[in-house]
Amino acid sequence: MNRARVRARGLYNNMTEKVPPIERLEASFLTSSPDLKHCPQDDCPEVAFAGRSNAGKSSVLNTITNNRKMAKVSKTPGRTQLLNFFDIAQGGRLVDLPGYGYAKAGRAAQAKWQQSVNHYLSNRDNLVGLVLVMDIRHPNQAFDQEILGWAEASQLPAHVLLNKADKLSYSKQQQTLNRFAHSYRTHNYFSAQIFSALKNTGKQDLINKILDWMGP
Repeated sequence: MNRARVRARGLYNNMTEKVPPIERLEASFLTSSPDLKHCPQDDCPEVAFAGRSNAGKSSVLNTITNNRKMAKVSKTPGRTQLLNFFDIAQGGRLVDLPGYGYAKAGRAAQAKWQQSVNHYLSNRDNLVGLVLVMDIRHPNQAFDQEILGWAEASQLPAHVLLNKADKLSYSKQQQTLNRFAHSYRTHNYFSAQIFSALKNTGKQDLINKILDWMGP
């Protein structure tokens, strides 16, 4: 084989080599906001994380960033009471929304948190996707149904994480996922996956989803 052909084959092989997957999102804390008015400038794509206060949302964020201290994790659910913004080195931001359903918080406090979440979701122009974290053992509760219905009506992509999958057998995981996905089969802006922050199950799939939403 002549030198030109060898060189051409080498160039082709380099071009077609698989790009290694991004195994973590490099995140740094930007700011916290009590409401939409005090949010940072909407000049880059944002992916928001929502879920009940006991669904493991903070653990999910810590898992995909490989940073145990990025989002607060506590045995007492409901520690996240503000909209917390994190810059992503790969481009864009993650937004940790206040957890819903913290029983020990007063109704007035819960209503205030929920109002800030509603305003953010409804009016943030640079929001490109929503990750909704659920406990796989107790999925699709009233709040979950409400927010997925809203996302569909708003044409906002919503990706459901059936978290704490390590609590169930593999067959039970798949049964729950299939049953859940079937319930939303008519939704055009819906996707779902199994996830375990403890076992890193589904970590790469979630990172890929977020980066796809963020765009180039």
